[in-house]
Amino acid sequence: MLVGICSDTHDNLDLVNTAVDYFTEQDVDAVVHCGDVVAPFSATPFDAPFEFYAVRGNNDGEWNLQNAIAEFGTYLGEMGAIEFDGVDVAVYHGTSEDVVDALLGCGDYDYVLRGHTHERVHEEREGTVHVNPGGLPIPGADDEYSVTTLDTETGEVEFQRVG
Repeated sequence: MLVGICSDTHDNLDLVNTAVDYFTEQDVDAVVHCGDVVAPFSATPFDAPFEFYAVRGNNDGEWNLQNAIAEFGTYLGEMGAIEFDGVDVAVYHGTSEDVVDALLGCGDYDYVLRGHTHERVHEEREGTVHVNPGGLPIPGADDEYSVTTLDTETGEVEFQRVG
């Protein structure tokens, strides 16, 4: 199964549309947004030919975002767990590094997907793969927007700059 991962789009429709186009071209089966969509209007482009999952980010200030996503996808709240073809995935925006560390160290997940820092991460910790696709470029973080794909069969994680 091919899973697209993005985060921290912060209402930037150009980035959202570019990410959705990339995921559609790659024929992903599902997309996971790791938080900070922000407003419902920037979530609706993810109503595309793939499953969609999202968690709440610290800048997701419009409570109607949950309802907008629920019309076409799954809103996981503050954090959630998803299984993709026998692969266990935790999703959390990442505002608490203690929570990220606990998810990585608990041994329950094959992957922990998170955002918040706007910096790309791909590392293995204690047998769990930690992935952050990056986010909208901000000072002190990544200088270009990227998204990630995860092949659950091979374990391959690939970053693609789309902004």
